[in-house]
Amino acid sequence: MPIMDFIKGQFIDVIEWTDDTRDTLVHRFERYGHEIKYGAKLTVREGQAAVFVHEGQLADVFLPGLYMLETNNMPIMTNLQHWDHGFKSPFKSEIYFVATRRFTDLKWGTKNPITLRDPEFGPVRLRAFGTYSIKVADPGLFLQEIVGTDGQFTQDEISYQIRNIIVQSASRALAGSKIPVLDMAAATDQLGKIVAEQISETTKEYGLSVPELYFENISLPPAVEEALDKRTSMGVLGDLSKYQQYATAEAMQTAAGTTNSGMGAGIGMGMGFGMANQMAQQGPWGGQPQAAPAAPPPPPVEHVWHVAEGGQTKGPFSKARLGRMVTEGEVTRETYVWTQGQDGWQKAEDVDELAQLFTVMPPPPPPGA
Repeated sequence: MPIMDFIKGQFIDVIEWTDDTRDTLVHRFERYGHEIKYGAKLTVREGQAAVFVHEGQLADVFLPGLYMLETNNMPIMTNLQHWDHGFKSPFKSEIYFVATRRFTDLKWGTKNPITLRDPEFGPVRLRAFGTYSIKVADPGLFLQEIVGTDGQFTQDEISYQIRNIIVQSASRALAGSKIPVLDMAAATDQLGKIVAEQISETTKEYGLSVPELYFENISLPPAVEEALDKRTSMGVLGDLSKYQQYATAEAMQTAAGTTNSGMGAGIGMGMGFGMANQMAQQGPWGGQPQAAPAAPPPPPVEHVWHVAEGGQTKGPFSKARLGRMVTEGEVTRETYVWTQGQDGWQKAEDVDELAQLFTVMPPPPPPGA
């Protein structure tokens, strides 16, 4: 074999890259002396792009396909090399394979709580977290702005910077949304689109895009969540006095059935005193006891009402005060009101207890009267 044929055979004539890591964004195709045979085959698979860098300059970008590296396929490289037509010598160039597929299920979250003003709870602090995906939109720009000469660039090396951009934009979106905290769970899709649009201009400068961004959870501080759970429980229980009586009776029954608890003897003694008291109330001949006068029922609990006006909450007002406000025109049928135990805000005319305030008002006078 002639020595020149042997040397020519040493140059790589098949250039390709298969990725098994699932997190590599850029891989530099390594070979001795960066020499590539003229006419070599370049295979760029779907989800990839091949970027040629010649003497420190971005030369050519190849999208998915099979290429023969010749002058007609490399116009920029040909101009840089000053090749004559039919030039067959090897050329030197660095080749970077860039993954252009989506990198999904990347995590983001707020390190510190976001303070905002809620129309119902006042100042509150929120935390948010979710997932996003990134995609290289411009391989050449991404190589120039982010990768540089890194021969093995992974998505972890850029995800930290992207997370910071997302958190900054998410903080602005939550604080400026004016969405009540209790309604944010239904607006996470809208908030995700807002944040994705806001960060697109910044990531575009890196040659990246964020095609998907999701809010998985928006949470209140633990103390506020505990107070909210108690408030919800009170609404579910309804009459707290009856619930307290029931809970006390259940506790006494459980303790009485516990061996050596001392509670059983105490209950028995209490029952004995109760029987003696009952016998003392009977007449001397064992007649029927005189009926004790019935205790009056407890006075009804008057509801107090909160009124929503101009995004602000006013109150509480008594029903009598609301009646005067109806007369003065401060409260109408369309005014939203809320009281403890009520399921959310409702129009005043839809609340049975308040609807009568509007029926006592006389109708408008007839025309011409």
